[in-house]
Amino acid sequence: MSTTTDLSAVAEQALQQMLAQGFDQAQVSASHTAQDELNVNHNEPSLLRSTENIKLALLGIVQGRMASTELADWRPEAVQARIAALLQDARTAPQDEANAVSSSQQARIVQGPQQPDLDLLADKVRELLAFRERETPKMHIDEGAARHVLQRWHTLTSGGSSLSCSLGWYGIEVAGTARDGKQSSSFNYTGGAADELASRPAAEYFGIGEMLRDTEQQIHTRPLGGKFIGEAVFTPHALADLLGWLLGQLSDTQLIAGSSLYRERVGQAIASPLLTLKSRFEAPGVAPLSADAFRTPPVQIVSAGTLKMLTPSLYGSRKTGLPHVPVAGGWEVAAGDTPRAQLTEGLSRGAIVGRLSMGNPAPNGDFSAVIKNSFAVENGTVGHAISEVMIAGNMAQMLQAIGAVSRERLDTGSLLLPWVRIGGLHFS
Repeated sequence: MSTTTDLSAVAEQALQQMLAQGFDQAQVSASHTAQDELNVNHNEPSLLRSTENIKLALLGIVQGRMASTELADWRPEAVQARIAALLQDARTAPQDEANAVSSSQQARIVQGPQQPDLDLLADKVRELLAFRERETPKMHIDEGAARHVLQRWHTLTSGGSSLSCSLGWYGIEVAGTARDGKQSSSFNYTGGAADELASRPAAEYFGIGEMLRDTEQQIHTRPLGGKFIGEAVFTPHALADLLGWLLGQLSDTQLIAGSSLYRERVGQAIASPLLTLKSRFEAPGVAPLSADAFRTPPVQIVSAGTLKMLTPSLYGSRKTGLPHVPVAGGWEVAAGDTPRAQLTEGLSRGAIVGRLSMGNPAPNGDFSAVIKNSFAVENGTVGHAISEVMIAGNMAQMLQAIGAVSRERLDTGSLLLPWVRIGGLHFS
């Protein structure tokens, strides 16, 4: 089932079966994923493998009651049996008139590299391992991979939507620790998706080389000592956590629960004027289609600190009465005017924060987190790697406390993010 024609036929047959069996509305997505990857384990190439997976996702609504399921067995009798079971599940589900499927959405998308270059994957692994051995010999790549992925899917709804996509991309992932005798660093990782891997050495994609070097410097760590209020430079990986919280505040769960801090703040300043957040819905590995079968035009969520919109899905919109804004999975923060090297200038005491280890923030945005893969900063100078350090603050206040944004950004495909300096954090 590797062609778009096959997927369309499977989806169409399943949709007609669902309607024939009694569903009022239905959404069907038939997908095929092919992946070619060369794995790395313990600093050695380990396995070249190709995998293929098929999936049929079914969502049905009857009398306002909804149920969904997935299956990998596409035999007609298996699909028919699953649809019958799904109908029974839907009839016993809670009734909710907000349930609905998309209507009149049309798209035919072909994006990214459609064929794998296995020699290229081998070259990237060779470059990665040579860089590690030459530049960061104490770094152990416990797991890694260079891969090409091709995802094809066709989604149909009873409302007349028909969305097909063939999305290809290359990726590299690297994870591991650095070791010196009995001492070792914290676990660290990076990776991403790209339309090509041929223009640069492997270590120059997704911050891989910098991650390997930083991790080797994090074998020997010391606490910062004492409690104080200071500033931090958030790397793109740490900034992603802050943006994830913000995007969650703007979407279904918080909006429907009534716990979003921003539901009544559209058109108001919610962040530093240095922050602009916009979509990247056609980034490598991302298609401009939402999970509930809508095309996703570009959007700007925050412009110079001002909140421009909320992002409820179709269901969230029908549930709350807010305008529907379909989104996909790619985001970027606009670059700033400050060279990255100057972000620590004037920072009297604080840290460069590599990652945050924490649970979900409180409903009001309060949080505490252990900072990982991080370095001390004193009097503007980057110092030793740190351990056993926590920061606490409030996510909403952090957005307002952004004092500088770097010119440089890290591109990992679905995210294109700068380094940012944030004040008012409690260190302990």
